Amino acid sequence: MRVVVQEAPFDLGKEVEKFAGGRTLSGAIVTFTGVVRDVNGGLQAMEIEHYSGMTETALLEIATKAESRWSLEDCLVIHRYGNLVLGDMIMMVATAARHRKDAFEAAEYLMDYLKSRAPFWKREVTHNGSGWVASLEDDETALSRW
Repeated sequence: MRVVVQEAPFDLGKEVEKFAGGRTLSGAIVTFTGVVRDVNGGLQAMEIEHYSGMTETALLEIATKAESRWSLEDCLVIHRYGNLVLGDMIMMVATAARHRKDAFEAAEYLMDYLKSRAPFWKREVTHNGSGWVASLEDDETALSRW
């Protein structure tokens, strides 16, 4: 298991190759990458803040829960912070398991947690100013299924 919180961009291809390389017991590897997108028009940037130490601990906790709940052989969580612009990769999760169901469900679980409960604070910067991003009802509903 690896959890990384960083400001710098990550190379998706290299991360997936490193995660998947040499696996002989995993029948499934699932990856997901979150990207900054413009939902309402006018987004210039997404500023993501966190508290070092607290964030890593929380992400390790949830990754450990995922590994124990599903038969995972490994998982990876990378999440960025700082000033991100449209098209930038915000985060990625990768899960490896003997069977695809475990890999898919664990990846969804991690993504739902990251979207609604991970200790990151997001502020959207638009042409009209900036504002903090609140949790959406859909995100809460997605998390409630776990």
